[in-house]
Amino acid sequence: MYKNLTLLALLIALLTGCSYTQKVHDGRTAFDVKQYAVAARMLEKEYEKEKSRVEKGKLAYIIGESYKHLNKSDQSIPWYRIAYDNQYGVDALKGYAYALKEAQRYDEAMRAFKDLGIEIGSPYEYRREISACEVALGWAKLPPEYEIELMPFNSGNSDYAPVLYKANQLVFSSDRTAATGDKVYNWTGNAFSDLFLVDLGSNSISGFDPALNTENNEGTAAFNQDFTEMYFTRCFGGKKDAVDYCRILVSEGSAGSWSVPYMLNFMKDGVNYVHPSLSPDGSILYFASDDPEGWGGWDIYASERQADGEWGNPILLSRVINTQGDEKFPFIDADTLYFASDSHTGMGGLDIFRSVKMANGSWGPPYNLKAPINSGGDDFGFIIDYESPEPEGVLQQGYFTSTREDGRGSDDIYRWRKVPPPPAPPVAQKEEPKPEDYKLLLEGYVLEKIYEDPTNPNSKVLGRKLLPGAQVEIQYGRQKETVTVGENGQFSLQLQEDTDYDFLASKEQYLNNAESFSTKGIGRDPDNPVQTFEIEIVLDRIFFDREIRLENIYYDFDKWDIRDDAKPTLDELARNLKLNPAIRIQLGSHTDCRGATRYNEELSQKRAQSAVDYLISKGIDPGRLVARGYGESQPEVDCLCNRCTEDEHQQNRRTTFKIIE
Repeated sequence: MYKNLTLLALLIALLTGCSYTQKVHDGRTAFDVKQYAVAARMLEKEYEKEKSRVEKGKLAYIIGESYKHLNKSDQSIPWYRIAYDNQYGVDALKGYAYALKEAQRYDEAMRAFKDLGIEIGSPYEYRREISACEVALGWAKLPPEYEIELMPFNSGNSDYAPVLYKANQLVFSSDRTAATGDKVYNWTGNAFSDLFLVDLGSNSISGFDPALNTENNEGTAAFNQDFTEMYFTRCFGGKKDAVDYCRILVSEGSAGSWSVPYMLNFMKDGVNYVHPSLSPDGSILYFASDDPEGWGGWDIYASERQADGEWGNPILLSRVINTQGDEKFPFIDADTLYFASDSHTGMGGLDIFRSVKMANGSWGPPYNLKAPINSGGDDFGFIIDYESPEPEGVLQQGYFTSTREDGRGSDDIYRWRKVPPPPAPPVAQKEEPKPEDYKLLLEGYVLEKIYEDPTNPNSKVLGRKLLPGAQVEIQYGRQKETVTVGENGQFSLQLQEDTDYDFLASKEQYLNNAESFSTKGIGRDPDNPVQTFEIEIVLDRIFFDREIRLENIYYDFDKWDIRDDAKPTLDELARNLKLNPAIRIQLGSHTDCRGATRYNEELSQKRAQSAVDYLISKGIDPGRLVARGYGESQPEVDCLCNRCTEDEHQQNRRTTFKIIE
């Protein structure tokens, strides 16, 4: 899991509710409690004793996953291959392909991704991974712009997101064992992070400030220039089955101590806010958020400080920076923004990019910092050090974080130094592009999901494939046009500058879906006069009168109120209902078998009605909604009640919807 925790930067879905240890008797249990090193050792012994080919495949896959979480790609690769060869299925082939990429074995990774696309029936799904491998192979032949070294203060756990502090010191985030909190939480395998201070002269480390470090997760700090303000992320543990939300807090420093922190004013419920970075003059705060109103995944935003000291409503950075994937860990250096992304063309996982702000306020196309800054793993948390003296021959220096395999722990902090490049061969002087040479092009794709069981919308989604024949209505300004997607599932469009575009895709027997794109904030770059962007619109097939499970809908014990962590899922359902005004749905609620039958029926009816009432509050016509409480009458897992596992009870406690008209 720790690779995934890196992708979320220890900022979401952290297990804060555990207060007990669990005895480990076998490898699967060790894996479940995230003792991955223990799991790998035990599972390898169990694998040798196992006779069944199918069971060997299952064990091999978990061993591969264990080594992945330990950031040991080379050791995970053979186990994924064994799992796939022993009939484990596409998950093993997927793990194998990504492990090869992370290990920077790009030729082999390309072959594996091609095989994976064929296996799931969609070469489209992994075309970008194949292209990224090809690009990375070309970059490997270029002379490096940087030299890097692993910092000696790294631990065997996760150390990440360094930021400069006073007197030759760094503040960084870590889940090392010295972090605040009861040590019994260590069974989860590095669950909590704190802020630490390291003296770069002696490499001595201490907790940053006891007023700021708590049993929650603290990390990714940012300071103003005179160190009187500090912004950082804290992720709060939610209730059982709840999503943990992350907030940006600010504390004021004086005389070597820090005040009790408070949250910034602009943050919304049900949304995560992470990774603050303050402009040198303290007027603009950059950060990342998973706000569903963004471009997709995690996006980078900016907020401007108001005259009263409060922060203004966040502004979403343009599609030059943000993609439908994840953009995180911004660092602003005058007019240059450094950030991490997993969707701009990179070497694997998160890569570090830079973009320069142009005179008109727009951002230039991102530039990948390439190897050795970037690698097949996750690379992020880039900063520049202007305070330390630069050794002779060094142009610039700073720090970044990486999960690459030559480190000491899950995440490690490295120093980088920029060195003079070799003399470049003479090139002919390029003419300045003419106004008509500048173009903004959009490639759009309409897709549908590939289900493991094509007849069951609740079965596992293996990937996506192109959906020819869909209609796409395009609206911009007062203009509207409709295009039909060709056999390649694609449509193309030349975009106007400084314009918002809305796309509505439809096809018979599928639910409509919409996407948007904006050319606002995309500047003209003489080095890249033609810029091409992509959008994807995924249409869901209509499974008439078939229950579809709504994820992340939980209720407190004996309650039926809609909790904050359920609202994003219901908001998405409301959005789909507005896009599809001709459908009528039933909201269903199911309980597990525990409790009296009549009680469960009444409770589930109240819960279903609460979901309906919430949708009505979002503007959905009540006539399109039916609430139905099923109690315990239709279990998803049919088990003897006193023998059901907690996981089976959880599967049976569910909220669903189905299209009934």
